[in-house]
Amino acid sequence: MKKALFVAFMALTMTVSTDAIAQKFSGLDKSPMDMASYPTDYKISEKTVRIIYSRPQLKGRSLSELAPAGKVWRTGANEAAEITFYTDVVFGGKQIKAGSYSIFTIPGESEWTVILNKNLNQWGSYSYDESADVARVKVPSSKDSNSLEEFSIAFKEAGAGFEMVMGWDKTRVAVPIAGAKM
Repeated sequence: MKKALFVAFMALTMTVSTDAIAQKFSGLDKSPMDMASYPTDYKISEKTVRIIYSRPQLKGRSLSELAPAGKVWRTGANEAAEITFYTDVVFGGKQIKAGSYSIFTIPGESEWTVILNKNLNQWGSYSYDESADVARVKVPSSKDSNSLEEFSIAFKEAGAGFEMVMGWDKTRVAVPIAGAKM
């Protein structure tokens, strides 16, 4: 009898305990967060750069509607993308000190302006402050035959350095990056 009473007490305690600490979790974000780094091999722990960004989807909309030409764009969705350089680098020809920056872009028909900004934790580009820019680089945009539904960022080997490649729909933009010579 004591054993049955003890088991019933424990079952009741566990039920009450779980209800008392129950947590409601939100569903999957419509523009999930992603991360890319260089070197891309996960076995290499000493990275040069890492970018955290959200991945909006076209869903029948046009790229020009979501990232209008000539206007500052957060480079993704939700919070402005955040890029961290673990060493000094040359980013699109500009010398950049190791550190974390928000990254914005200004899309264009044949070239995009890529902006590194020292203000972090910004939602969208609503509070973008040009006076906090660390660097602005202009890079050509190109068209690819394959369309990407989700905005994507990847790093790839290129010449003596590597490139940060952004792609969405059929547009591709690549920023050259190399070790700094400061």
